[in-house]
Amino acid sequence: MVKARFWILKEHFQGSPKPSDFELKEADLPDLKDGEVLLESVFLSVDPYIRLYSKTKLKEGDIILGSQVAKVLESRNPSYPVGVFVVATAGWTTHFISNGKDLLLMPPGWPRNLPRSLALGTIGMPGLTAYFGLTEILKIKPGETILINSAAGAVGSVAGQIAKLKGCRVVGTAGSSKKVAYLKQLGFDEAFNYKTVRSLDQALREASPKGYDCYFDNVGGEFSSVALEQMKTFGRIAVCGAIALYNDTVPQKGPYVQLPMLLKQLRMEGFLVTRWDDRKAEGLKVLLTWVQEGKIKYCEHITEGFENMPAAFMGMLKGDNIGKAIVKV
Repeated sequence: MVKARFWILKEHFQGSPKPSDFELKEADLPDLKDGEVLLESVFLSVDPYIRLYSKTKLKEGDIILGSQVAKVLESRNPSYPVGVFVVATAGWTTHFISNGKDLLLMPPGWPRNLPRSLALGTIGMPGLTAYFGLTEILKIKPGETILINSAAGAVGSVAGQIAKLKGCRVVGTAGSSKKVAYLKQLGFDEAFNYKTVRSLDQALREASPKGYDCYFDNVGGEFSSVALEQMKTFGRIAVCGAIALYNDTVPQKGPYVQLPMLLKQLRMEGFLVTRWDDRKAEGLKVLLTWVQEGKIKYCEHITEGFENMPAAFMGMLKGDNIGKAIVKV
């Protein structure tokens, strides 16, 4: 009998998550039934959406949301033989049982020189978010200037590189000098630390005096209020995230978007990557090819040990990571 360890939401987050909000538990898993598989998590993902959805999709005592790369240990399902690797959404757990309907086999022909953890990052949900956000929401064109905030994170770093591949001029912002240096290594045309500039408005103007055609927004809040004022007429904004707001206990008030939206005739659209679930294979194939060809580089912030899941999650929310935040079990 296999014993699973798992993290539960002990108490709903009030503001920034704290260690006492989590509890590590364990339980014996039952024997497999026909059609089921037993899996062991190898890599686990920590993502901002977990904080966003914790209130609406979790009750106290539930396993924390999350995805993983897992290996099949035992199988009574011919579609998932022992030894294959899959991407799953079983939450923060070391072992779990599935009927196979919620599993995604790793892309066929996964190169041996690439870590499987990339299926949770650049060649996974964050990469797909960048890919479809740019190509379907913003519909970027060569020669355009695009602004990306939280640009050294899992989504922003991929979005910037894709925009460069598509012939755009890319301006990125991040929260440390180390992250800014990383953005420049990736080929961003301009990058600055938004925490140290005297004026965000002035820094954005200096980075692109003629304004911005597109804005890939991962942050929201005050940053976006400033950025909207610098959009070009008919500019497009893709709202991918709003991490600046996730820990608020009292909603922030204004400024409001109506005047710049009206006067500049802007188009703003929020999106979830699940909109393109029917095109997931297409996007993953493109991303895998770009990584193999060296056109897209990746960086992973790996935390060792399942017992460190909460610390990795809280660190990610504070911006400790460059690239994708991963926990290696």
